[in-house]
Amino acid sequence: MTSNDNTSDTASAPSNPTSDSRALVGVIMGSRNDWDTMSGACEMLEQLQVPYEKSVVSAHRTPQRMFEYAQSARSRGLRVIIAGAGGAAHLPGMVASETILPVIGVPVQSRALQGLDSLLSIVQMPGGIPVATMSIGKSGAKNAGILAARMLAMTDDALASRVEAFVQKQHDDVIAGADLSDL
Repeated sequence: MTSNDNTSDTASAPSNPTSDSRALVGVIMGSRNDWDTMSGACEMLEQLQVPYEKSVVSAHRTPQRMFEYAQSARSRGLRVIIAGAGGAAHLPGMVASETILPVIGVPVQSRALQGLDSLLSIVQMPGGIPVATMSIGKSGAKNAGILAARMLAMTDDALASRVEAFVQKQHDDVIAGADLSDL
């Protein structure tokens, strides 16, 4: 997309060159400016070979697009939505209010309050509208991708094996660097 407020794309059929018609995870963000953060989720999904789509869906600038995206997500085959937003950060909660799919919220770091405003906005959801909230910034987006893969791995043995291999590699990397005698 070329702008933060592109309403010409329909939510039910994201016109995004990296959109996968077999997508199981939807990665959405309130603005194109959030990509630096949200790319972390996409990188993890790619590494774990989880099909996903990505799109800008603004709660404030394109609310109808947001509602259509959330309402059509399950029927389009999505199983999890990862939503990143900064500032007021209403996107994850509003999407969660319009779908029964699990929604993982990623607070995008803002200049004014370093993302604390986003974190508090996403984590303080009213009872009955759950949003799994990650940490602020790119590490939170990375963890969102891993969490989505773990959710999907519950019913996909091949994905479960890839997630287990990822966890084992992290373990092995720490062990390989544990000996500090050369420092």
